[in-house]
Parts: sequence; C-alpha cells; structure tokens
Amino acid sequence: MPGVSIGLLQGGKVVFAGGFGTRELGKPAKVDADTKYIIASNTKALTTLMLGKLVDENKLTWETPATKLLPSFKLGDADTTSKVLVKHLICACTGLPRQDMEWLFEFKDMTPAGALATLGTMQPTSKFGELFQYSNPLAAAAGFIGGHVAFPDLELGKAYDEAMRTRVFEPLAMKLTTLDFAAAQQGNFAVAHSSDVDGKPALAAAEINAAIVPMRPAGGGWSTVRDLLKYVQMELDNGKLPGGKPYISADTLLARRLPQIALDNDATYGMGLMNDHTYGVSVVHHGGDLIGFHSDMMWLPDFGVGAVVLTNGDPGWLIRNIFQRKLLEVLFDGRLEADAQIAARAKTYFDQIAAERKLLTIPADATEAGKLAARYANPSLGEIAVSWTDGATMFDFGEWKSKVASRKNPDGSMSFLTIRPGIIGVEFTVGGGPKRTLVLRDAQHEYVFEEK
Repeated sequence: MPGVSIGLLQGGKVVFAGGFGTRELGKPAKVDADTKYIIASNTKALTTLMLGKLVDENKLTWETPATKLLPSFKLGDADTTSKVLVKHLICACTGLPRQDMEWLFEFKDMTPAGALATLGTMQPTSKFGELFQYSNPLAAAAGFIGGHVAFPDLELGKAYDEAMRTRVFEPLAMKLTTLDFAAAQQGNFAVAHSSDVDGKPALAAAEINAAIVPMRPAGGGWSTVRDLLKYVQMELDNGKLPGGKPYISADTLLARRLPQIALDNDATYGMGLMNDHTYGVSVVHHGGDLIGFHSDMMWLPDFGVGAVVLTNGDPGWLIRNIFQRKLLEVLFDGRLEADAQIAARAKTYFDQIAAERKLLTIPADATEAGKLAARYANPSLGEIAVSWTDGATMFDFGEWKSKVASRKNPDGSMSFLTIRPGIIGVEFTVGGGPKRTLVLRDAQHEYVFEEK
C-alpha cells in the first residue's frame, strides 16, 4: 500500500511518530504523523468517551434507557428496544446483526434522523446478550443520542458534531481531528487505495466512504497519529490530561472497557473498545476499516505503552491486525512470529485474488450480459441501472457505480461481480423465475432486485 503512519508511546513520552510512503500513489508527498486518515470504527471509542463526559456531567448514566433520552429511538423488535440502555447502544451485544448494505447502497440523501429510522426496520437474529454481533447503525445511534442530550435544540448530526468538538477534540487538543469530510481533505491528507482485479495497487472507490457521514458516530472521524496519541495517553493516564489535570473520572473512563460480550476465549468487547488477552497481556484497542483505510489504536494499561497505526490502502487490515503482535514481541522479547505471519497472509491475499481472477470473464460475457434488464430495484437498497459501453457492462447504483465481470458458478447459475478497486466482488446472482431478478446476499440477509 502507498502509506503507513505509526506512533508509539512509552512512559508518558512519544517514542516515535512518523510515516512511511506516500499520501497518494505516484505522487511525491509523504505521509507523516500529521497526515489525516479516515479512522473509521476507531471513532466509536471517541464517541463513547463523549458519552462518558455526559455521565460525569450527570446528564445520563450507562444504565439510562435509550428511549428515555430519545423517545423516537426504536429497533425492528419492540422487546429489544425496551431493553436497550446507553451501554447497549455500542456493546455489539443486543442481538442486532451486522447489516451494512442499506447504508452502503442508499446514502445520497440520508440524514442522521433517517439512519435512526432505518434501525426501526432491523430485526435481531440472536438473543439479547447471547453473542457478539457488530452493528454500525446502532453505534451511530449512541453518538446521536449523546449529541441530542448535550444539545437538544440542534439537528442530530450537528448536535453530535458539537458534542464531540466540545467534549473530546478541544479538551484533548486534537487539533486536526474532524468529522467534516470536506475539511479533512485539505492539505496533508491520505488518499484511499486498493488492489485492482489483478492485484495491482490503484485508487479506490473512495466516494463510497461518504456513506458513513450520516452515521458518523460509528466511523466518520478523520485523525492523525499525533492527535490519536494524545487520546491514547489520556487513556493510559486514567482520564488525566498532560500535567495531571483531570479530564474525566477514572471510573467513568474504565467502565467503557468492562466486558459486555465475549469475542472469543481471549477477548471481550466493552463500549467501543476491545480488551484482548490473547498473548497473556491486557491490550485495550479498537480497529477501523473503510474502503482504502485501515487502522488501529492500542494501549497496555499495565505497562504504560500505547501505539497507533494508520494505513491508506487495502489490504491494510493485515498490518493493523499483526501490528499488535509485533509490538508485544518488541516489548517482551517474544518469539518472532509477526513478520512471518504478515508475509504469509499477504501471499494468501494475492494468491486468492489471482485464483478468483481466473474464474471471471472481463469484460462480462456479452451474451449473458445481454439478458439483463436495463433497470432493477429493491425496496431497501434502491435501483441498479445497467448499461453497456465499448463492450463493458456497467452497474450504476446512483451513489456509486462499477464495471462488472461475469462468472459461471458450479451450480450452473450466473453471477455478475463488481470489479472496481475497493469494491471488488460485490456479487449479484441472476435469479430464476419468470421475472428477471438479481440477488445480493450478505452473511444473514438476501436482497432481491426485480426488473423495473
């Protein structure tokens, strides 16, 4: 990938803050400790920090019912809605499944109020508190409800932005951190990259990242290594600012780390924070992933050590996932495994791209593409306009578009897959029946687009 910025803290001091590589492929500007990246779901921890400030201000508690703070809040299931307390909004423990397609396909005219309304259509797929299921829309509700409590006369999005500015960014002197996409993409900022269908680095479909704007408490922040190190140092200092000035009470701060649901035998999820004991050392952290941006921030409460890693390319998740292991190896003279792990996983990543490429027909098979309707629609995900130019087949979803490849599946069915860097492999299978349909599936849902 083009660029990686990292920062390291130990004993209350910045050991290193800098970058390697470039902000944009083929251009000379370097990344550094002040380069702005989308931090994606790392925003969740900052959101719960804002909620913690409201706890200290006695404006809410972690046990306050969400509906008491925002009466219009509701999920698709009334019983689940009634159980949701503030701490449950961002605990990934309510039984609500990961359901990202709605906001990734239909975001052009979406507002925070609209994002909350969409929650009212979502149904749980497990019992309350039964297992970890990550929900970006529910995490967004946490921030918007907090913003509403702080500034009840403002629109939900503006209220959240102001709550974050006044409770988090300004007190921690995070001067370059912002929720404003336009402001972030000025000056020293990183550009999103991904692998193309042949595994070569390319500019990614970055406009899709704007889908997070109406749900920004869940992942819409931009920040820098230097700014995030200030946040991590505050966590290590149990809520104190440089010089020992109190910022937030330790009890409120640490409540965010308490286990709400198990991730596996060695890790738990709290409120926008994970606590990992995989290697016998407590590491509190959270990661973030959007198209072309992958990051992590972590700290070891028992050892006064913290770190931040920000990347501007896919598969940056490989670096952010293995960075923790590398850090622990360096700190504790651990067995050297991280370098071999990242090499092996990178090889697997590119081998998989090559294997899948062999199954694709690019441009899409003209005969099969000619059988497609010109327009399809789904009530939840909107419309697909199909067009053909210079032998290529294009799927236009309104908010974004991509050329598609075709693939004949082992069961005889035909699929069309997006091939634009950053969104490669979004698969639409041609349905059977008298009416022409395309079927999109995620882990727990099926969306049928019918000919319009």
